[in-house]
Amino acid sequence: MAKKTFYVTTPIYYPSDRLHIGHAYTTVAADTIMRYKAMRGYDTMFLTGSDEHGQKIQRKAEEVGKNPKEYVDEIVETFKSLWKRMGIEYDYFIRTTEERHEKKVQGLFKKLYEKGDISKRKYKRWYCTPCESFWTDRQLADGEEKLCPDCQREVEWVEEESYFFRMSKYADRLLEYIKTNPDFIQPETRRNEMISFIEQGLEDLSVSRTTFDWGIPVPFDERHVIYVWLDALSNYITAIGYETDRQNFEKYWPADLHLVGKDILRFHTIIWPIILMALDLPLPEKVFGHGWLLTKTGKMSKSKGNVVDPNILLDDFGVDPIRYYLLREVAFGTDGTYSTEALIQRINSDLANDLGNLLNRTISMIDKYFGGLIPSPGPEEEVDNDLKQSALEAISRVEENMENLKFTFALEELWNFIRRTNKYIDQTTPWLLAKEESKKERLGTVLYNLAEALRIIASSLKPFMVEAPYLIGQQLGIEGLIREAEWEDLSSWGVVEAGVKVSEARPIFPRIDMEEYFSELEKREKDSGPEQKDRGNKDIKGEKELISIDEFAKMDIRVAEILEAERIEGSNKLLKLQVALGEERRQLVAGIGKHYQPDELPGKKILMIANLEPARIFGVESNGMILAASNEEGDLTLTTIEKDICSGSRVK
Repeated sequence: MAKKTFYVTTPIYYPSDRLHIGHAYTTVAADTIMRYKAMRGYDTMFLTGSDEHGQKIQRKAEEVGKNPKEYVDEIVETFKSLWKRMGIEYDYFIRTTEERHEKKVQGLFKKLYEKGDISKRKYKRWYCTPCESFWTDRQLADGEEKLCPDCQREVEWVEEESYFFRMSKYADRLLEYIKTNPDFIQPETRRNEMISFIEQGLEDLSVSRTTFDWGIPVPFDERHVIYVWLDALSNYITAIGYETDRQNFEKYWPADLHLVGKDILRFHTIIWPIILMALDLPLPEKVFGHGWLLTKTGKMSKSKGNVVDPNILLDDFGVDPIRYYLLREVAFGTDGTYSTEALIQRINSDLANDLGNLLNRTISMIDKYFGGLIPSPGPEEEVDNDLKQSALEAISRVEENMENLKFTFALEELWNFIRRTNKYIDQTTPWLLAKEESKKERLGTVLYNLAEALRIIASSLKPFMVEAPYLIGQQLGIEGLIREAEWEDLSSWGVVEAGVKVSEARPIFPRIDMEEYFSELEKREKDSGPEQKDRGNKDIKGEKELISIDEFAKMDIRVAEILEAERIEGSNKLLKLQVALGEERRQLVAGIGKHYQPDELPGKKILMIANLEPARIFGVESNGMILAASNEEGDLTLTTIEKDICSGSRVK
């Protein structure tokens, strides 16, 4: 019996410049639903790519003295590099400059022409080059200036001979389809917008241009190039074998899900379905128009200088925190505001405190009480059954939300179970059970259940994250189980085998010092120029507060000997230090690079706070903080010791 198929697409992105975090938002969502469906046993097809033709690209290339193909080749490589870093596992990356795509688009155009749905006549209309959209006077934004209603940029008047596609012929048929298939356009608010747009009347669409030549030539009239949207939208069928590979095409078409931003929903829910109707092809099952990921200054735009570069975020925070934040912070379908403060808070609270702490506690207790071997479970109590039931209910709710593209709610359900598992530790008090030999069997049950809960958690994270599930598996000694896990395995309890050796507990999501991060970011922006400054960030400043003697007593201040020092690339202040605390070796990040050269530091004995939670600073893990003094003029000196004493000694 053939597998069920699931075909998901992103828009093919316009290579006029590098991608920003908003593009990553769409693509991570598509990758996540694809991974989830694959775990459910579907034969998946995931398509993304680049939309490379049009007047906008031609003008961009001319501005930098390149031909359009040279220009897009360079930009497209940055697309592929970003998707690799983001862990995006697409099946096919289509480029509209591919010869086979161009030939299929020409064939499609000819078929519509021969059918009588395309004809040539004179064209007069307002045109927005950035949006590649035509507008009538009544559609333009109000005001003295002629502005595009979508992007608010100035439009230009175009008069030329053009081929027209008979959109109006299919308007009533499309309207009826949308009304009788409520899931076709989602969310519902977007569906209502499209219904209203169609009811106002559809005009025929200009589908060729003669004022520029960077496009696919009309096959029977090479003075014309095919309108970029007809070219671009066709990628969803040309990529999977339309007209060349019937078996593959029929296997995956119609697409199960087109994921698009709300700004291009009209093209995907009006123009594209009508093209398909004219070709006598079935319509996609669902088109989901999600909201924008905004900054504090509005929609991301290079001209506004508010673009958030995902590559910088990946450098600073890593791939899984970025994927988690994009899926968790904003309800999919609505607009949301990107904030680095919120990202760091999610990392520290959800990832480090909730998930990281659960893993660390579990591994440490198995190591301490059972020599690092996962114990066998013994008799159960009500609290154990409650944990199992919580796992089943959580997975069921995650599944329900994923089927409806409610990524935020799916992750919230999963995190509720993570918090419930942390509570289970507090309820069962393994540290007290360990004090009585008679309760050793009970302790084994508790720790086995924690390992099993973490197996389910790690496996259910596979659609959302690309590294953490396997890092959890490595520490538990069950990486193979996690890699092979299918969705149905999450409803079983007792899969982990007793006797498996766990590895050393290590933080998979080190905490980030927010104040330190923004301080270093500010300095980095000063060094790199104004283009990096507006990333939705702000400085975090607070008043110094008094602490009690008890709070001070919590600090573990030690003598440390600096063994090695080196500069951190991209920072003129930060040094990465390797220090010795007696027999223990630590890595620290210290902001002393303007005052000390790396080669003068080895051998110095300094004071450091040894019991700080790990933090990631400028992308480098730091396990402690050295003590230094500075004056108002900015001079800085390390706090050293008067007499020689062995490293690791405590300050009392």
